[in-house]
Amino acid sequence: MLSQKDLEQIAQKGISEKQIERQLEEFKTGFPFLKLEAAAAIGKGIVAPNDDERKQFVDKWNDYKAEGHKIVKFVPASGAASRMFKDMFAFLHADYDVPTTDFEKKYFLNLTKFAFYDALDAKCKENEGKGITELLADGNYKAIAANMLNAEGLNYGQLPKGMLLFHQYPEGPRTPMEEHLVEGALYAASAGEANVHFTVSHEHMQMFEQRVAEKKDAYAEKYQVKYNISFSEQKPSTDTVAANPDNSLFRNDDGSLLFRPGGHGALIENLNEIDADVIFIKNIDNVVPDRLKPETVEYKQLIAGVLVTLQQRAFDYLRLLNSGEYSHDQLEEIIRFVQHDLCCRKADIKELEDADLVIYLKKKLNRPMRVCGVVKNVGEPGGGPFLTYNQDGTVSLQILESSQIDKSNEEYMRMFTEGTHFNPVDLVCAVKNYEGKPFNLPDFVDKTTGFISNKSKNGRELKALELPGLWNGAMSDWNTVFVEVPLGTFNPVKTVNDLLREQHQ
Repeated sequence: MLSQKDLEQIAQKGISEKQIERQLEEFKTGFPFLKLEAAAAIGKGIVAPNDDERKQFVDKWNDYKAEGHKIVKFVPASGAASRMFKDMFAFLHADYDVPTTDFEKKYFLNLTKFAFYDALDAKCKENEGKGITELLADGNYKAIAANMLNAEGLNYGQLPKGMLLFHQYPEGPRTPMEEHLVEGALYAASAGEANVHFTVSHEHMQMFEQRVAEKKDAYAEKYQVKYNISFSEQKPSTDTVAANPDNSLFRNDDGSLLFRPGGHGALIENLNEIDADVIFIKNIDNVVPDRLKPETVEYKQLIAGVLVTLQQRAFDYLRLLNSGEYSHDQLEEIIRFVQHDLCCRKADIKELEDADLVIYLKKKLNRPMRVCGVVKNVGEPGGGPFLTYNQDGTVSLQILESSQIDKSNEEYMRMFTEGTHFNPVDLVCAVKNYEGKPFNLPDFVDKTTGFISNKSKNGRELKALELPGLWNGAMSDWNTVFVEVPLGTFNPVKTVNDLLREQHQ
């Protein structure tokens, strides 16, 4: 099945023949749907702290930071922003020349409100000999769109989101990359240092490094921190092979195998290489201007405070269990913590003998932990928080995507559509054990939670395989806790016109 040339190609990526065979098998069998108990809700897997509790958790986090622990802000920033400009590409290639759709009209009517307006105006003058105002007067809308999207202009159609101008300030516009540096200083700095890590695609690495080098000193001075900024690329060994609709290997026109990136789940490998006690994870496009940051900062500190509070209790219980000197009442207390606070339940736990019970409790306590902010569901696309059955028969909290749910199961679909909250990718993670040693994060991935999607290349249909998502199956065997955070902390930019929302002005 695999030729010598194929074997050389996969070896170059650091992939084994066995991995290819497994991936082809997964195309044939698909992935099992998850068994659900219920959608998480307030009081049922989602914590909603009151004012006093919020203050206590924020204080707890600030105390933790003062102890000098290493904290890292991890920002997935790979990939071009081309999807953000899908509608504008459509306009550029349309057989009409004036804004026709509501989207196009809104874009051109509000051009001056975009943070990139001055940069775009300068490019138009350079390339067209006319600025935006003159081009609009001439009805030459497509020249403006071309100068925004194409390589000879701002090249926004190919740049990564992290490099686009999002927000306007008196001292000049800022990119999302810069907004994340500011956030890092505001809630993730410890002992005067802010550690920020960006995952970047190979073709954009140099640009990111250069822009960070240009900008970081000004923010370091403004926020009185020393920045340690690092980068990594998605590993080629996490790419997956593509298949034809009949599950045979898809080949390029030259006969070589087609590999595709394994999705954000591949980043568990990058996360595993971060040396930190606590890691914040937040998407590159979910940023707001400074005037709205206080709410974001407060709730980041809150969920981090919840994390370190729970972690401290888990560590204390593990030390107690390892000492061998515990009472029946103390075992009951640990069971309540695992079942109530960590929401990890086992139906037959009362039937376990003490020795087996201790083994079980140690296993559930001694693993990575994450606290995830969740927001009230307002119809945005994205995964939701659920109570889900695990491979070992226990029930725990998970973030699920719709593709993991059996759509022919009416009860499950009702749970999904009536879910009160969804996941905005707002995570804080504890990745070391009670002895201060890092967990090996790939050990906690549920490999049966990948995704298969239908794509095409050069007009040919293909099946693509994605690894278990970073905050889905890749963190399946972590302790997970959900905390309700306000909708104001979630302001993603999925299309260019989202930058016109009040939150980005």
